[in-house]
Amino acid sequence: MESKVTTRVGQECLQGLMRVWFDFERQLGRVPVIQRLERGRFTRADYRTLLLHLRQQVIEGARWITRGASSFDRDFADVRSMVIGHAREEHRDYEMLEADFVAAGGEPDEIREAQRNAGSEALHAFMMYRASQPNPVDLIGAMWIIEGLGQKMAGDWARRIDEATDGDGRDTTFMRYHGENDDAHLDKLYALIDRVCRTQRDLQSILRTARVVARLYALQLEEIDHG
Repeated sequence: MESKVTTRVGQECLQGLMRVWFDFERQLGRVPVIQRLERGRFTRADYRTLLLHLRQQVIEGARWITRGASSFDRDFADVRSMVIGHAREEHRDYEMLEADFVAAGGEPDEIREAQRNAGSEALHAFMMYRASQPNPVDLIGAMWIIEGLGQKMAGDWARRIDEATDGDGRDTTFMRYHGENDDAHLDKLYALIDRVCRTQRDLQSILRTARVVARLYALQLEEIDHG
């Protein structure tokens, strides 16, 4: 994929984000529920529990994206427009996730009434805090992790879940959708790196937010076995 990242600081940012991503992959490899999935010991109950815990991050995602858009001033009007469009595309994704939960044998009220786990609470609080800051260019680091998860892992997770649970794909539509569509979202992030990462301060802020979001997302998944 041609990244279209051309500035020196932009290239440094891209390289730093890739390093954060590789570390995130290692963190995920130590999460018990992901280990069960990768080793073929994943059950339908595991899948319902995974969806139950992911829903809060999905349903709150559009909120922090929209909050972030409102925090950009007129000098970043193009960035604000892109972020608003992204929120519009994803703000009802949680309905697809809920439908998968029901298709996998869950009750609608169970997933709709579930509370955030500790990792989800921390992730949501951090994201809303960062999104409320003036011109929060560091949110590109958060989007790099979350959209990257969809583009690089969701499709493979859907395939593994179907194999482990003898599924036919009808209850993994949320993950399959993101595995097929998040390429376009990452393309937009590549295009934004030169735009928002212009100084060393921007660079460090973006990478820090990416590292924090990666750790809190992994914590959210770790909490599945602690709930």
